Amino acid sequence: MNHIVLYPLLIPILTASIALIAFNNRRLQRWIGVIGSALLLVASSVLLYVVSTDGIQVVQPGNWEAPFGISMVADLFSALMVLVTGLKAFVVSVYALGDMDDERESFGYHPLYQILIFGVIGAFLTGDLFNLYVWFEVMLITSFVLLALGNKKSQLDGAVKYVVINLFSSLIFLSGVGIMYGITGTLNFAAMAEALQGTENTGLVVTASMMFLIAFGIKSAVFPLFFWLPASYHTPPITVTAIFGALLTKVGVYSLVRMFSLIFTQDIGYTHTILLWIAVPTMVVGVLGAASQYDTRKILSFHIVSQIGYMIMGLAFFTKIALAGVIYYILHNILAKTNLFLVAGIANKEVGSYHLSRLGGLYKTNPLLSSLFAISAISLAGLPPLTGFWAKYTVIYAGLEVQEWVVIGFALAVGLMTLFSMTKIWMGAYWSPLPDASRLASDPDFKPVSGNQKAALYIPVAIIALVIVVLGIFGEPFFAILFEAAEQLLDPSIYINAVLNP
Repeated sequence: MNHIVLYPLLIPILTASIALIAFNNRRLQRWIGVIGSALLLVASSVLLYVVSTDGIQVVQPGNWEAPFGISMVADLFSALMVLVTGLKAFVVSVYALGDMDDERESFGYHPLYQILIFGVIGAFLTGDLFNLYVWFEVMLITSFVLLALGNKKSQLDGAVKYVVINLFSSLIFLSGVGIMYGITGTLNFAAMAEALQGTENTGLVVTASMMFLIAFGIKSAVFPLFFWLPASYHTPPITVTAIFGALLTKVGVYSLVRMFSLIFTQDIGYTHTILLWIAVPTMVVGVLGAASQYDTRKILSFHIVSQIGYMIMGLAFFTKIALAGVIYYILHNILAKTNLFLVAGIANKEVGSYHLSRLGGLYKTNPLLSSLFAISAISLAGLPPLTGFWAKYTVIYAGLEVQEWVVIGFALAVGLMTLFSMTKIWMGAYWSPLPDASRLASDPDFKPVSGNQKAALYIPVAIIALVIVVLGIFGEPFFAILFEAAEQLLDPSIYINAVLNP
């Protein structure tokens, strides 16, 4: 059964290959993408089931035993991340049927999307540090093309900022890889963790850890390395923005959690305190940036930064309940953030704008969309009983346990500011009347959503909203999995033995 680890990798790359064969048939490409994403969701569900029942699954491609070969490893943390990626890949593939324009499809949007998902899942499943770098480069290349697809000036400007800072991150990452190989003589995660247990050169190890903190911090958009995100994420079509906002920064957070729970645990008092110092300004600057914006895409982009702060805060606390909260927070944020971007895209199609000054009236004209926005916004703000409340409650409770009163005070204040931002969107786009309804009738390019396009846009949003509600109200069995995943992260020997002593 351990070969199930490879199926979530094989499905998106095979889907991309088949879509490339059908390059001149855009309609066929769309349905190839939807079917491939549905199969990925099934495979990722099976993977989580196998890992939860049979333990960590390890595959050594080519039968090269670890640490000499390339290990693909699925523990509960990575399996949960693969599952939420599969769900996200499926719903966005369906949404793209009603949103993606013919021009971008003709330039290869659908195969590029599948290759991006391939890179994301590869990063979650790899057990090798250099191959994590390779998967990041796969994501960087495909995300750059998706960001620039369409060739508009704002897109190219955002894409240049995005790629320059991420190339700098990759350079630091690769330098850190070289240092770690020099210290341990291996790049296998499990073998590195085992080798570092007896190392005496803790100063060099901590130096390497700071290099990875910078590299992954850039990719996660933590303070003060976040400026590229709000400058670029609002420029492409909303489908692409939803892909980026939900997944790419979370791969960076996943890498930080993996490295600072498995590899860099020699001086927790130093390294994790620095993580805490980073978490607080990340939360504060992100939410203040969101409060100052009036374009819904920019508001949500700044909130990506803000919510990353909560995740880093939980990692810094480094207790069982904190790590369970971090995993829950990542999964919740992927769901809520995807939905909020997709809802913003529908609102744009209904009213013709992303700017709050030109939106309005949706509460009366579209109560269904208003309800779907409210579910996701309430969850992001952390109000009960949805996923955002339990995610925020868990990491804040962990902070109270370790008596970080000041940090928790900032976290609660940021939560109130997040509620303010969601209320601002609600009042501007949904509750207030449409400021200039006549402009829609006079605009020859405006086409209201109808028919099959409407179904393609609303069904994915409704699916995610349902998941948010169900996990929030009936989340007790889910928490059992989260705490088991946290136990695996806190005890590196479980991961090491699974990879090196199968």
